[in-house]
Amino acid sequence: MVESTAREVQQAALQQMLLWSGVGLIVTAVLAGLTGWWLAGRALRPVTAMTDTALRISETNLDERLALTGPDDELHRLAGTFDSMLDRLQRAFDSQRRFVANASHELRTPLAAQRTTIQVGLADPLPQHLTEVRDDLLSTNRHAEQLIASLLLLARSDRGLEHTERIDLAELTTTVAAELRAAAAEKGLTLHTRIRSQVQLIGDPVLISHLVSNLVHNAIQYNRPAGRVDVSLEGRVLTVTNTGRTIDADRVGELFEPFRRLGQDRVDTTGHGLGLSIVRSIAVAHGAELRAEPGLNGGLVIMIGFP
Repeated sequence: MVESTAREVQQAALQQMLLWSGVGLIVTAVLAGLTGWWLAGRALRPVTAMTDTALRISETNLDERLALTGPDDELHRLAGTFDSMLDRLQRAFDSQRRFVANASHELRTPLAAQRTTIQVGLADPLPQHLTEVRDDLLSTNRHAEQLIASLLLLARSDRGLEHTERIDLAELTTTVAAELRAAAAEKGLTLHTRIRSQVQLIGDPVLISHLVSNLVHNAIQYNRPAGRVDVSLEGRVLTVTNTGRTIDADRVGELFEPFRRLGQDRVDTTGHGLGLSIVRSIAVAHGAELRAEPGLNGGLVIMIGFP
C-alpha cells in the first residue's frame, strides 16, 4: 500500500516536472525569439533607414544624404561610401544641366543675329530663286531656335522647381486648348475638351503651361488626316488622346526619350523630338505620375496624375 502510494506520488511529481519544464522551455523560447527579434531590428535599423533613403533619392533630389550616425563600423563606412557616390552623381548631373543651359544660351545669340542678317540682307525685292533660299534659311533658323528653346526648358525642368504658386489647372488647360484649336483645324483635326473638375495645384505655372501645351501639340502633330484630339481633366488626372498610327506597347516608353520618334509619321515632321521628354521632366519635377499607352484605334493615350 505504501509502495503504491509512493509510486503514484513519484509519477505525479514527474508529470508536474515535465509539465513545468515544457512551459518553461516554451516561455524561454518565446522570450529568446522576442529578444532576438528586438536585437536584430535594432541592429538592422540603420540598414532599413539606408534602404528607405536610397528608394527616395532620384535625379531630382540628389542633395539628400544618408548621414548615418553611430559607431564607426561596417554599416557606417558603407553609408559614407554611398553618400560619397551621391556627391559625385550630383556634381555630374549639375555639370550636365549647366552645360545644356549655358550652351543653349550661347547659341541663341548668334541664331538671333543670323535671322536678322537674313531678313535685312535678303529683303524684298529679290529674284524668285533668292526668295526661296531666304525662306529656307529662315525656316532652318526658326527650327534651330525652337530646338534651343526646348533644350533650355528641358534643362530648367530637370533642375526641379525654383518657383511655385497656386495654379488653376482647369483654366490653364482650357486656355492652352483654345490657343491650339486653330493649329488643329489647319491640319483638318477636331479638338475636343472635357473639363469635369476644378483642380488647384502648387507648382511652376510656366512649366505646367508648357507641359499641357506640349501634350496637346504632340497629339496634333502626330495624327492622321481627319483625326481628333481629346483633352480631358477628371479629378486630378489630365488625359490627352489622339488618333494616328498604331504604336507598339513595348516601345511607348521610347517616345519620352530625347530626340526619339517611332514610325514613319514621326520622322516626316518638323518636330525636334523633345516635346514628350519635356513633359516627363516637368511631371517628375511636380511629383506627378505619368502613364502612356497605345490608343484603342491607334495613336496614343497619355495620362498625368497630379498629387
